[in-house]
Amino acid sequence: MKIAIASGKGGTGKTTVAVSLALVSAQKSGKVFYLDCDVEEPNGHIFLKPEIENTREFTLEVPRVNEELCTYCGKCREICRYNAITVLGKTVMSFPDLCHSCGGCFLVCPEKAVESAWRTVGVVERGSAGNGSIRFVHGRLRIGEAMAPPLISAVKEEAEEMAEDHQQMVILDAPPGTSCPVIETVRDADYTVLVTEPTPFGLNDLQLAVGMLRKLDRPFGVIINRAGLGFRELNRWCSQEAIDILMEIPFDRKIAQGYASGMPLIDIMPGISSDFSAILDAAGG
Repeated sequence: MKIAIASGKGGTGKTTVAVSLALVSAQKSGKVFYLDCDVEEPNGHIFLKPEIENTREFTLEVPRVNEELCTYCGKCREICRYNAITVLGKTVMSFPDLCHSCGGCFLVCPEKAVESAWRTVGVVERGSAGNGSIRFVHGRLRIGEAMAPPLISAVKEEAEEMAEDHQQMVILDAPPGTSCPVIETVRDADYTVLVTEPTPFGLNDLQLAVGMLRKLDRPFGVIINRAGLGFRELNRWCSQEAIDILMEIPFDRKIAQGYASGMPLIDIMPGISSDFSAILDAAGG
């Protein structure tokens, strides 16, 4: 069972919810995977405090042109949609940071002049938390790197290699927004929890996230964080759209204080564990 935790915007409490679900799932079943797919700014480790057991570099294959073989036909340039390789007269230039590693340039070169090179995108780290009950994986994107989706795929593949039982619960902490990194995270999830906040910005970005998941035809529900701010339009919109509101987390100073200290939500408010347990049950976990 894979449950993704996503949000249309940053700062809504997505990681707070993801960590809470992982901890409650570990209490219920004794084993859960937590995958921090927010590879640009991973922060689940702050709350779960895992012991990292393995770190590996993640690289992508990129082209390097052997100009001794190149006839400057330009076929590699023509196939590249991202302008990562170009031919100007008798000069060939490649731009590895633009390359999406589709491999097209290798296939179309009649002289086999396009050779393999590698660039580091980031690292994948894995370990355990919660006395071994939580298997932890996250990615760290290289500073300045724009290619998050391949690293997110690597985080998910790392967990699949570690899994003893493919029926185990997997919690995927997605990046914020609705762009390619989010889609890569949620596309094969069995259920997605959208975390939002009762503000005009929260409603706007929730509507974008709902539109994305409906396009993907994936089931989802909503958690409202910081409930009680007075903006009820979000609740009304969810009702109009027949969207399940799974729970509401109150706007409470002690939650903010605990969060700033790196405390999981269920440690700050133990009584809320039953709500997260109900969400796991409803999602099939």
